[in-house]
Amino acid sequence: MYAPERHQQILATARSRGRVDVAGLAKELSVTPETVRRDLTALERRGVLRRVHGGAIPVERLGIEPGVADREVRATGEKETIARAALDELPDGGSIILDAGTTTVRLAELLPTDREFTVVTHSLPVAAALVARPNISLHLLGGVVRPRTLAAVGEWTRAQIGEVFADVAFMGTNGISVERGLTTPDMAEASVKRELIAAARRTVLLADHTKFGREDFARVAPISAIDTIITDAAIDAELAEDLENAGPRVVIVP
Repeated sequence: MYAPERHQQILATARSRGRVDVAGLAKELSVTPETVRRDLTALERRGVLRRVHGGAIPVERLGIEPGVADREVRATGEKETIARAALDELPDGGSIILDAGTTTVRLAELLPTDREFTVVTHSLPVAAALVARPNISLHLLGGVVRPRTLAAVGEWTRAQIGEVFADVAFMGTNGISVERGLTTPDMAEASVKRELIAAARRTVLLADHTKFGREDFARVAPISAIDTIITDAAIDAELAEDLENAGPRVVIVP
């Protein structure tokens, strides 16, 4: 296969899967990892791919924030296993923060009924999942609701967060890398996430493998601000090791 043919196949694969990794492409294309890296560099120079740790993502994914409905149908199996693993991080009663995100919504739905929790959230879907639960004392933060995420943001939201201090914050993210930490496309949402992390004794990040290596516009927090990361088995092993070396414990669920 000639280089232009490989480039076309790599680009098509990246667009269909959302991401490609060097090792997988080398095996699929029957070439060396060095050849794949040169191909990815050439595609990045053309402006159609962005190199990330261990692979590349199509530029269409950069700066485009999917809505809640779109995210609900992505990596559903992985989100389920991550949310179930997050149950082990719950306090024995007490207070928790649930960030906006489809994985945190799943965690809300899975919260045990035999313990009482105080839950703070700025997410309408999270609140809707918990509002009828008798063992939950629900605190819904107000503010300007972003239609894309159905989460409240702004000065009012941040002011309310400053009045609480929870045992554990369960956070989501659009992107995470060792170099840039947690990132998200919207600055207002990034600011709220940053305040949520500061409002808890311990922070647990729930993120499926598609979030790793991605870097979005607005920075939320460095890796060192996170105590535990829970992700699925499709994460790149080398990246997981790099993240753990940067501070947080990384829990990989099958």
